[in-house]
Amino acid sequence: MGNNSVASTPFLFCTQLNITELLGIKVANVYDLYKQIKEVPGSSIFHHTHWFLLQHHYLAPGPSNDFAYWVTSALGEESLGEQLSSIDTVQFCTINDLRKKIVSTISMYLKKNPFVKKKHVRSGEEFYFAKSISLIISTEHQAHTIEEFISLLNIITHESLYYHIFEARLRLGGKSNDFSKWLSDMFGEHHIAEKIEQLDPYAYTFEDLRTEIINLISKRILSHV
Repeated sequence: MGNNSVASTPFLFCTQLNITELLGIKVANVYDLYKQIKEVPGSSIFHHTHWFLLQHHYLAPGPSNDFAYWVTSALGEESLGEQLSSIDTVQFCTINDLRKKIVSTISMYLKKNPFVKKKHVRSGEEFYFAKSISLIISTEHQAHTIEEFISLLNIITHESLYYHIFEARLRLGGKSNDFSKWLSDMFGEHHIAEKIEQLDPYAYTFEDLRTEIINLISKRILSHV
């Protein structure tokens, strides 16, 4: 990659706005949670996993989804909470695959701990199912070079970072992300693209993740100087 290389297709930074809509479904125990997770729309699974991650980025490392947080904090089932938290949300290519993993995790736990079915939370601590309605908006930020890309990475919002790193995996149907794909396709930077893909999103807050991505790309540029 030359320092003055210009991409044939610029990188257009987008952002994602989510409107939350309650489904009118509440549960007070793990078994009912398990049954509803199997039935609610995919947009609800998205809301309680991917969208939860964006809303609670400052907790990293911490619970990776709403279900893990609730069974731990409200029900006191820390073991199940840890198992649900260990599910690598962003590694699933489809919401349905993610749903199946969550369902199977709870199912196995209930088989080993049947008494949990009768354990209810106190009134007011129920789990309320919601769904996300996503709106994708193009920003005014476009990068034609690696240098411009780094500069814009410093100022984009957390919502934009989330959209291009986390939500991209669902759109691209794999482990890649928009940043890696652009760097690889436009500049042949397969090595740095892979490095970004290998970052563990649960080990960082969004600010730390932003910094790590910028550092990885910056070091690559310096190595070409």
